[in-house]
Amino acid sequence: MSGHWNDAPRCDRTVAWTGLRGHYEAHGRDFDLREAFARDAARFEAFAVDAPAVFADLSKNRWDLATRRLLLELARECRLEARRDALFAGEPINVTEGRAVLHTALRAPRGAGPHSAEVHEVLDRLLTYVEQVRDTAASGIRHVVNIGIGGSDLGPQMAVPALDAFTHPQLRFHFVSNVDGHDIAPVLRQLKPSETLFIIASKTFTTQETMANAEVAKAWFLANGGTDTNKHFVATTTNVEAAARFGISTTFGFWDWVGGRYSMWSAIGLPIALAIGADNFRSLLAGAHAMDEHFRSAPLERNLPVQLGLLDLWYRNFHGFTSRGVAPYHQGLKRLPAYLQQLEMESNGKSVDLAGEPLPYATSPVVWGEPGTNGQHAFFQMLHQGTDVIPVEFIAVKHATHSHADLHTKLLANCLAQSQALMLGKSTEQAATERAPTASKTLDAQTIARHRTFPGNRPSTTLVLDRLDPHALGALVAMYEHRVFVSGALWGINSFDQWGVELGKALCNDLLPRLASRDVQGLDASTAGLLQRLVN
Repeated sequence: MSGHWNDAPRCDRTVAWTGLRGHYEAHGRDFDLREAFARDAARFEAFAVDAPAVFADLSKNRWDLATRRLLLELARECRLEARRDALFAGEPINVTEGRAVLHTALRAPRGAGPHSAEVHEVLDRLLTYVEQVRDTAASGIRHVVNIGIGGSDLGPQMAVPALDAFTHPQLRFHFVSNVDGHDIAPVLRQLKPSETLFIIASKTFTTQETMANAEVAKAWFLANGGTDTNKHFVATTTNVEAAARFGISTTFGFWDWVGGRYSMWSAIGLPIALAIGADNFRSLLAGAHAMDEHFRSAPLERNLPVQLGLLDLWYRNFHGFTSRGVAPYHQGLKRLPAYLQQLEMESNGKSVDLAGEPLPYATSPVVWGEPGTNGQHAFFQMLHQGTDVIPVEFIAVKHATHSHADLHTKLLANCLAQSQALMLGKSTEQAATERAPTASKTLDAQTIARHRTFPGNRPSTTLVLDRLDPHALGALVAMYEHRVFVSGALWGINSFDQWGVELGKALCNDLLPRLASRDVQGLDASTAGLLQRLVN
């Protein structure tokens, strides 16, 4: 459908939405995955999507070809392609702040994206610095401490352990984010000033938590014999003057068209680059760019971020599923669920549309998870037998970067078994034919069988990477970014502001002096009571 992206109809005001509602009532509500596979021997192939470095099996989801066709019609009515093109062109799609959204420009090859000259000037300078620090014999650096919060923390904290097999063997990385001394204190105990590089990551160099921790780090450094702040502190910031007042002369900046949760590709990625080196960091960017090009040019029917975003809307707005579990079967991705929480919930946790009108439908699901197989011994009980249906996203990596082949085989078998079990379930009749060694001898067999019944028909997606290397990680994260964009575009919201972060900050600034003065005048009774409890 032609027209400007900003004039697109909201999803609930389209013909396709009405069609989806009827389709859900007639076919979607009682859709059974087991019957779908029994009817269609080619279902796996029909719902497989191959994207750069990421293969997706979408066949264990509660949709069919008719569902997908209606969802694609919805995407076209909502002018998804026009909005996507506006993203890449640098139009101000962050309408509430009047900004472009150009994290894709950060990973475009030289000369191939907006602002290319300035992007690559910073990148070249940053990677030159990276290689100087990584020459540990000359630099003397053994520990790198990233002090940031939100997008200045979650991306690097996710990526560095994910790429452990590629990290510098003589560098250790630490991440401090919380304005709680219990976060920074155990880190400082491990350090020597002469061997430590502190990265202060704050675009404005005013972020309360980051600057409080930066001051603690500087005081510790000076109190323990540190003498060269310029060598041992570096800032990723646009506020060069404030950094200089702090005592930092080496800074790497970025731009207002880089949102915090999309900033690991910018100078905020300095800890990642220090861990894996310049060539591997460029490979990370190249992987993300490959996914950008897939999202930009692949037909919607074969476009992985689009397919995932459509599925998210189908589950949230028609099935009413309120959350999504993320289960990466790779220990290196242990921080991916936390990263995705910010990416999706801060982006799409909105209740008004682009015009500021209240929405009559749900937006972002709750995103949560834990690496497999740990999750199997924690929350998978609820996934299999609980009263809520929670779609699960499995991530499997074909080749390990360690030499323990037997362990990796067991890991992959567990991953496949869990998605299979969620779909197939187990009937009461099946359970009744089985012997359960731990079952009570005082309960009758039928009662035990009901306790051991699995409803099945629980949906899941499985993403497969050939290996977890910088290129693949870049592609995977970019895929998630674009998926969030797709669902946000369909919901007609601004995925690129975060006003919900501001109110608590403002109230904190009012409460902070009250903790010293004990003044509770004008506070609500609960806050006043709690404050008095904490200070008296």
